[in-house]
Order: sequence, then structure tokens, then C-alpha cells
Amino acid sequence: MTEIEGLAARFEADRPHLRAVAQRILGSPDEAEDAVQEAWVRLSRSDTGDVGNLTGWLTTVVSRICLDMLRSRTARREEPAELPEVPAGDVPDPEHRALMADAIGPALLLVLDTLGPAERLAFVLHDMFGVPFPEIAEIVGCSPAAARQLASRARRRVQHTATADPAASPNGSEEPADGPAPASARRVVDAFLAASHGGDFTALLALLDPEVELRADAAGVKMGSAGLVRGPRAVAETFSGRARGARVAVIDGRPGLVWMAGPKPRVVFTFTVAGGRVTGIDLVADQDTLAAMTIET
Repeated sequence: MTEIEGLAARFEADRPHLRAVAQRILGSPDEAEDAVQEAWVRLSRSDTGDVGNLTGWLTTVVSRICLDMLRSRTARREEPAELPEVPAGDVPDPEHRALMADAIGPALLLVLDTLGPAERLAFVLHDMFGVPFPEIAEIVGCSPAAARQLASRARRRVQHTATADPAASPNGSEEPADGPAPASARRVVDAFLAASHGGDFTALLALLDPEVELRADAAGVKMGSAGLVRGPRAVAETFSGRARGARVAVIDGRPGLVWMAGPKPRVVFTFTVAGGRVTGIDLVADQDTLAAMTIET
């Protein structure tokens, strides 16, 4: 057996795992197959003699390819394709991760489709395939702490959906718990910013869900923000008459607010909207996390 034949045999052994990773990240079997084939092309052209863990190396390669494809999709504003089920046997991970991967249905797919490319990749790689944050950080181009924050933010949205009313449907009378139509969410964020600038406390209350939470990352806490603020009154008091330097932006494909310091974002507020009300606000000030976000003002 020649060296290239041996490499091809090893790649074929890893193909089911690589395809499972790509399908979870991209949500499209055709795109996933394209990503896996590109990974083979890169492997065949690379010197992997010093690679101790070829499966890990290939996982990193296919993940980077998928991240590029997600970012290209976001730039083109394409609708993600339907996510097919991947047999548990194709995912060589602990049982709970395999169960989570197999449990993805239409409701969770809606949430994954609202995540930014870096968030989606961090969540899928860590929570479904157990990839450590330092390795995810190298793929995304951020610090391990920022990668952890990306996955954590995505996980909160996924968990919100998992506990939502299973009868809620995109075709029914309710919006998905964490995936309202972009135009609808944009109107809510626009109204929130206007009420905040104008100090309209009553209007802010009307826009906030009874269980709303405002969460700040560690960098935001260092700047003086509370780590966690619960309830519409407390959140409204935090924003009323403030956020004058913020403006509406599209953050990883979703409407939110950004506070710029010159050409760079200093603080970002990402909004979770359901039923026409704000259910959660995440204040992000960590510079590595901000650098991994796609922010359009």
C-alpha cells in the first residue's frame, strides 16, 4: 500500500465523524459533503508526518472550512438548509452528546439558524463533539475565554428553546421561542433603543418579558455593569434615559445594539426576542469575543 493509499484509508475511517461534524455545523448534507471533500484535498497536500492525532487535525480542518462557509452564507443572507438527522453511530462521543445531537429537531434548528457563525461552531464543537475550548479558539481566532463565552451564549438560547412550549410552531400563532422573524425582532430593538434614549420607562416595561434578564460578561462587570439583572422593572431602570451612545446594529445576523469607540465596538448588547418582547439581553465587552463577532452598523 502506498503512502497516499494509506492516508486515504485513514481518511475514509474518519469520514463518518467528519461528515457528522460538518452536517451539525452547516445544516446541509450537500454542503457538509463539500466541506469533507475539501478537507481531503487539504490533507492530501499537507505534510502530516508530525501530526499525532490525525482525527483531531481533520476535525480542525473541516471546522475551519465550515466556518468560512457559514460566514459566506451570512454575507449572502442565504437561508440555511434543513438539518438532517445523523445516526448516533456516526458520532464517536460520550452518550449524552450523541443523544443531544440526535435530538435536534425543527425547533432547535430554528435557534441554530439564529446563531452567528462563531457561536454556532463553538456550540456544536464543544457541546456535541467535546472539542476543548483552546482548540475551538484556534479555529475561530479568539481566546479560549472568548470561545467559552460564544458557546455559553449559544447554549442559553438552545436551553431556552428546550424548555419552551413544544406546541409552539413557526406556522402557528406564536413565534419560535428564540427565533422571531428578523424584521419583527428589529422593530422590537428599534423601539427599545428609542424608549431608552427618551427615558420612556413605561414603554420600556411594555417591551420587556416578565422573566427578562440582563447578563454582563466579566469585562462588562469590570466596567461597572451588574453581572445579572432580573425582572422588567430592574432592567428598565438600567436602560431608561441611557444607552445614548448606542445604535442598532446587526450582530452575527441578529439585531442588537452596539456602542462604538471610534472605529471599534466597545460594548455590544445582543437581544433575545420572543412573542414581541425582550426575554434576554447579553452585554458583551470582552474584546476577543467582540473581535469574533460579525457586526454591521
